[in-house]
Amino acid sequence: MYDWNDLKAFLAVAETGSTLAAAQAMRVSQTTVARRIAALEAATGVTLFERRQAGYALTPVGEAMLASAVAVRDAADRFGEAASARSRDAGGTVSLTVMEIIAVTILPPILRDLRAEHPAIHIQLDTSDEARDLAAGAADIAIRSSKQPSGAGLVGRRIADNAWTVYCSCDYADRHGVPHTREELAKHPFIGGGGGVWEPYRAWLRQYGLEESVVMQYDTATGLLSGVRAGMGLSVLPAYLADREPDLIRCLPPRSDDTTGLWLLTHERLRHVPRVRLVLDFLARELTRLARD
Repeated sequence: MYDWNDLKAFLAVAETGSTLAAAQAMRVSQTTVARRIAALEAATGVTLFERRQAGYALTPVGEAMLASAVAVRDAADRFGEAASARSRDAGGTVSLTVMEIIAVTILPPILRDLRAEHPAIHIQLDTSDEARDLAAGAADIAIRSSKQPSGAGLVGRRIADNAWTVYCSCDYADRHGVPHTREELAKHPFIGGGGGVWEPYRAWLRQYGLEESVVMQYDTATGLLSGVRAGMGLSVLPAYLADREPDLIRCLPPRSDDTTGLWLLTHERLRHVPRVRLVLDFLARELTRLARD
């Protein structure tokens, strides 16, 4: 099997008439060009050039093979142009909607690495806790915590389990201990609210009969997290996120019937758009890796 660089040397010598001129055009040594010609002849089993004092002249076989070699070069050039065009297409803005609590905790280092690897991509981040309508073009990609996401034309994948359970801070645990049962939990204050996370949070409290334990409420999930970190009390948080918070301690294991997952979604009309596909694949890889750590 011949080497592509040998074929390029063949074309350069055929077009310039000498190994010296070909070497100058290819920016390599004359010896390298001569060696590549010899290697190509050995690989194909034919003599391509007559070595003359005035230079290299194509043999009849070389003349016959020249058109095929040019066709290979043209195909390679088209391949390179197509790859460059695809690379250019992969640049541009990708809008990403995600809950603020995720956007300010696990996502920043991932977006940092995305920027380093793909500087042509510009991320437009929407941190609303409301589920944006991807079908209506409200965002290109969504990261959602859900049992089963709903919406017309959504495609994507479940990245990880994201069950909910109760957490306190390390400082709170040092001062008050870590509750491990429903009876112990009832003796501790809970921080509630959290905007978009409040409904699943309240359902959790209702199941354990702890709604009366809520002593204060935040209107955002990020505020709720800051309150727990500060040691104000306990809170129910998504495990995928909270288990990665070094200042938090899990008080109870998640319920076995909690099927909430972390989902990475887009609309079916966008799934093959190069820049969207690139960001989807990058986020899937990094979020999955984080789930395994």
